[in-house]
Amino acid sequence: MSERDPFGESKGRDAYDFDPIGSPYLEAGDDLCLRTPFSRTIVEELRQVPWARWDDNSRTWHVPFRSYEELRKRWPVIEAAARRNEPDARKQRRLASRGSAEELEARSRSVERRRRRYPVPAVFPPRLGRAVSTETYGVIIFIGISQEIVPRTFSCSYPFMNNSLMEFVWASWRPATLPELISVWPARTGPDHCSGWWLPDLEELRVSRKQPELKSAGARHPVLIGRLPTRDDQMHIDRF
Repeated sequence: MSERDPFGESKGRDAYDFDPIGSPYLEAGDDLCLRTPFSRTIVEELRQVPWARWDDNSRTWHVPFRSYEELRKRWPVIEAAARRNEPDARKQRRLASRGSAEELEARSRSVERRRRRYPVPAVFPPRLGRAVSTETYGVIIFIGISQEIVPRTFSCSYPFMNNSLMEFVWASWRPATLPELISVWPARTGPDHCSGWWLPDLEELRVSRKQPELKSAGARHPVLIGRLPTRDDQMHIDRF
């Protein structure tokens, strides 16, 4: 329903009264209040619902009745994700996967990520201090390059090594900050994935700027996400 429709809210409330969503995750009051376990799927779905908003104080999503039809279309996915992320359901999945190949692989990936290292071509290393995209960790900042050769056995963690005849060495990295991501100009040419790193395009930067760990920083830097930075944006960032 259009925001300009003066009867949009009453039409949506009538639609809810006629065909309500029966769910423990949804309450109807002045608007529709959703309280669910955290799920990236739910966040992405609700971002597509017009005028849906997150209330940080109550830790709930609020949707006006005028958006009820859009919410109802997305509700099966939202409720399935909520049930899948309940503590008991997650515990059961952990118990079921204990000792499995999938769990061992996940543990190996977690350990490798904590080491904050990444294989880069010895003859084509990235520039230090510049935000670049990687096949494994998204957009990061390389801060040092060693002379230690990466054994080919690590190709299970970094599959791009299998498709290259180049010699790789270990490079250390850190996550990119929100000001760094905002100030990056996207690449204008398609990426070459053979080296395992490349200059990020606009879509990759958009995804990285929406990461949860950047949320608090984003509150301090109210720059529009998903567009190119302007001179005024950079002046605002440089103040912090």
